[in-house]
Amino acid sequence: ETEPLTSKKDISNCNEGEDCKENGLLVRNPKSALRLVEDGNKVHPSQGDKGEAAQISNGYSGVPSSVPCNGMEDAQCTAPAATTTTTTTTSTTCGAEGQQQLMELEDRETWSKKIDFLLSVIGYAVDLGNVWRFPYICYQNGGGAFLIPYTIMAIFGGIPLFYMELALGQYHRNGCISIWRKICPIFKGIGFAICIIDLYVASYYNTIMAWAFYYLVSSFTAELPWTSCTNAWNTGNCTNYFSKDNISWTLHSISPAEEFYTRQVLQVHRSNGLDDLGGISWQLTLCLLLIFTIVYFSIWKGVKTSGKVVWVTATFPYIILFILLVRGATLPGAWRGVLYYLKPDWQKLLATEVWVDAAAQIFFSLGPGFGVLLAYASYNKFHNNCYQDALVTSTVNCVTSFVSGFVIFTVLGYMAEMRNEDVSEVAKDTGPSLLFITYAEAIANMPASTFFAIIFFLMLLTLGLDSTFAGLEGVITAVLDEFPHVWSKRRELFVLGLTIVCFLGSLATLTFGGAYVVKLFEEYATGPAVLTVVLLEAVAVAWFYGITQFCNDVKEMVGFTPGWYWRVCWVAISPIFLLFVTSSFLSNPPELRLFDYNYPYWTTVVGYCIGTSSVICIPIYMVYRLIITPGTLKERILKSITPETATEIPFGDIRMNAV
Repeated sequence: ETEPLTSKKDISNCNEGEDCKENGLLVRNPKSALRLVEDGNKVHPSQGDKGEAAQISNGYSGVPSSVPCNGMEDAQCTAPAATTTTTTTTSTTCGAEGQQQLMELEDRETWSKKIDFLLSVIGYAVDLGNVWRFPYICYQNGGGAFLIPYTIMAIFGGIPLFYMELALGQYHRNGCISIWRKICPIFKGIGFAICIIDLYVASYYNTIMAWAFYYLVSSFTAELPWTSCTNAWNTGNCTNYFSKDNISWTLHSISPAEEFYTRQVLQVHRSNGLDDLGGISWQLTLCLLLIFTIVYFSIWKGVKTSGKVVWVTATFPYIILFILLVRGATLPGAWRGVLYYLKPDWQKLLATEVWVDAAAQIFFSLGPGFGVLLAYASYNKFHNNCYQDALVTSTVNCVTSFVSGFVIFTVLGYMAEMRNEDVSEVAKDTGPSLLFITYAEAIANMPASTFFAIIFFLMLLTLGLDSTFAGLEGVITAVLDEFPHVWSKRRELFVLGLTIVCFLGSLATLTFGGAYVVKLFEEYATGPAVLTVVLLEAVAVAWFYGITQFCNDVKEMVGFTPGWYWRVCWVAISPIFLLFVTSSFLSNPPELRLFDYNYPYWTTVVGYCIGTSSVICIPIYMVYRLIITPGTLKERILKSITPETATEIPFGDIRMNAV
């Protein structure tokens, strides 16, 4: 056995200021060694080991390899005395692979400030879905009563998975593909599946932002274009019930805001459905091109630049939400909307669908399974308190969703008051229509409507931008970590190619029938695929990598071991939670309908094919892995579930391998 770094053995043979090697340990001098250990313990004190002698937290000794490097002697493998950084490893692989891993670890950038990371994660988690999806699902599933299943699913499903991904990324410091070499290599296909899912999301999510950008540009007028029925795109059914004339709302009445959205922005009347999408809207194409240009110059240099951009994109929405909340609360009839939003329907809690919706909402709101949390956390300092980060960011996300409901429903109450209808009639719009029709119409009829329209659509843009930054960063980090010899010095070029691919992939959503494509991808490309990916990820970490090993990894970073609650969630509750939601979705596929268009049956088949196209990477890679691994079937399986590369553990100026 080797002596630990804190060995009290006499090192009197070492001269002052010289390096000496004792018991296979490279030490500069006794005083500096002691100071190094003390400094390391200050970084991550262990709650249960404060009384013990100062030791390296993971218990591994810093010793040079017992295998010569490329045939050289041990003395040639150690760092020269002239260097300012001593690097010691226990890897038995001292060849090109080991040197490459060490180079990657030392060159890996980190966040400039802790707040950059927190704002980036919050910006990723808080997106457009918090504004439109949560309020609708809440009132649809029992109002205030829905908060009970939502909170339960967050505590036992969403937050543990969120915490798990942050811890994995921070400890192993790799993207969603190469990280599996250090966890369970046979599940590496999960990383490829995540990248495909992220590309699907980028192909339709940014189109919704292009719609918001179109609205933003159209808002710079004295009179907003969706307030009147005298425009070229309006029909005879257009009815402006906010006008001073005594207008009656009939069954066939269409608001000017709805006609602006469907006939001017989307132009869906020029498409017959998914089998006839029509031409491409050049206005939306220009909007999307500008958005991708902003995205590129925000992320091309890495987290150093994107970490600064999120200071605007992550904080600005909260300022606007507060302004809109105050304005909405002062509108006539606002109380009707709030009452409808929070009035509990306790009978709803007996319906399985409510619990499924609660689980799906918290899962897609926090966003594990997209590779983003792994990527962002991999740029953290090793001893960052990711436990605290997980609790803070997930709590902020859930509170934002809840507050957004008040912002939306105070305005819906105002709309119901103006129409002299029940709130349930006004709140029929779901998804983007809730923002681009109902809310836009309400804003247009407020005093200072131009100002409120501009800040509202700016808020939508910023909500979407940092989520796009995050999704693409998940792919970028994964590819650069997997192929560092190709792309590590060409990040700008790779990001440029990636944004071009995403832009070209979005062309189908820019057609006159593009809204139908967006709806199809939103329901099928991400939902069941991401749920399956995270289910397998949770199983691989808790059951194959080992919950004990994972908890030891967390202790290495934060200084204390996760309690029994987290262990039970990771091993059993979270996988059951994911299996429950996935099974419910697959057993009851959504019946898609948008505006007056009912999706034909074949679109369901196409949707499942899109969803399967990403998940299929997982079994394909498993088969490939077993084929290329030498040995008997049993030996192949054992090798494929055993981590193949060690994780570098930074300790002050020393880096060790956890083996």
